[in-house]
Amino acid sequence: MRLALLALAFAGTAAIAQQPGVPVPGAQAAGPEDIRVNQLIIYGTDNCPQSEDPNEVIVCARLPEDDRFRIPPNLRENPNDPASQSWANRALELQYVGRTGTESCSTVGGGGFTGCFNQMVTQARAERRSNDQVNWARLIEEARQERLSQIDAAAAQDEAEALRREAEAADRPD
Repeated sequence: MRLALLALAFAGTAAIAQQPGVPVPGAQAAGPEDIRVNQLIIYGTDNCPQSEDPNEVIVCARLPEDDRFRIPPNLRENPNDPASQSWANRALELQYVGRTGTESCSTVGGGGFTGCFNQMVTQARAERRSNDQVNWARLIEEARQERLSQIDAAAAQDEAEALRREAEAADRPD
């Protein structure tokens, strides 16, 4: 929900773009631990805002224009509502009623804790499957690689300029 509100706030604003590869005067080179990642969702043909801070990377995920004012899919319905559960899952839940001992997740009998762990794992997997479809880790890695390539290109250009100046200085008679 916060991402949707943040995306709406940025959608109508115009960002002043920093030229890629051009260092900001007075800015220090940042290490990987100094870089902040800002994740935004943009809609339709909106532009991804450019970062004004050299230590910030903005990663944008693009969604269709039709989804701009919709409630995010993971918040549209209640997954715990009994009406949204299949009969197979309801029957599976009835299987565990009154069960004790190993794999039961009960305080009665030895090994009841093992069933509790299995329930936690099953619930975590279900939550992971129901999460949004944006792969933020991949988008962040792509933005990081793009930023590093710009830094490498700027460094190569600076090095070539320094070598050219040294060659000119060596060719000049004193």
